Amino acid sequence: MPAIEVGRICIKQAGRECCTRCVIVDVMDKSFVLVTGPKKLTGVKRRRVNISHIMPIEEKIDITRGASDDEVFQAIEAQGKLDVMKD
Repeated sequence: MPAIEVGRICIKQAGRECCTRCVIVDVMDKSFVLVTGPKKLTGVKRRRVNISHIMPIEEKIDITRGASDDEVFQAIEAQGKLDVMKD
């Protein structure tokens, strides 16, 4: 399993946003991370989630810790990962 790290693309496995893709923006502690879709791309709002509710995948983007939704969207677009996020 890939590491839980900033920039890792994950699939949400619980809640109303189940089965959608998101990006880890910040690692808060050993149990929680901050994720974003961004909302205009996948519909996932920026929020804190338990790491047991997400499944990391092999894909990763290069972003800084705490990047804004616009910065995340631009990084996804620049690195050609739009098709990965739409699946």
